[in-house]
Amino acid sequence: MSLDSALQSLKHGEFVLLFDSAGRENEIDMVVAAESVTPEHVARMRQHAGGLLCVAMEHNFATSLDLQYMHEILAESPMPNKEMIMGSAPYGDHPTFSLSVNHYQTYTGITDKDRALTISEMAKVYNVENKQKKFASSFKTPGHVPLLIASKGLLAARQGHTEMSVYLSQIAGLTPVTAICEMMDAETYTALSVDKAGKFAKQNGIPLIDGQELLEYAKVN
Repeated sequence: MSLDSALQSLKHGEFVLLFDSAGRENEIDMVVAAESVTPEHVARMRQHAGGLLCVAMEHNFATSLDLQYMHEILAESPMPNKEMIMGSAPYGDHPTFSLSVNHYQTYTGITDKDRALTISEMAKVYNVENKQKKFASSFKTPGHVPLLIASKGLLAARQGHTEMSVYLSQIAGLTPVTAICEMMDAETYTALSVDKAGKFAKQNGIPLIDGQELLEYAKVN
């Protein structure tokens, strides 16, 4: 499917399936703009993807909230077992995890309604004047929604689902905050294959984008 159909899908509050590359995680994520997220979106990601549901955000936005990468927070902490800290993943990239949060109005934080509230409210902070104050007063940590910080140079610096999904939201003209979840396979107990994801995409009318196509677009534009 074309990149344009993926952008239209995001603009209409619908899902996109995003494949990073065979040489990287080799995984497909369900992606939706965080500003569009409802409990139904969370339920569908839980049922049809099944991986870790996270919020990815643009680097400057994360900086405005005084967020740091979790591996940096731990490196600066008095944590005694520093050898536990993962500075880079087996596929070569540094992890993009930061804090995990719940919106203050949630109860357990894990229900479809609670996570949808946390995710959609996170996107709203982007348009607030005093972002750091709003973030600190509206969210609690530890919580049930992991925050991911996209690399400063986006795709030029790192080609992960974090960066790709944020870039997609940017070129769609949306708030650069996304909800992403890896698609798992209950038959093989591994990540869902590209072939199976392709069938799922066709059956459900969801655009499937190859990360390579996105990288080529970014180079030209």
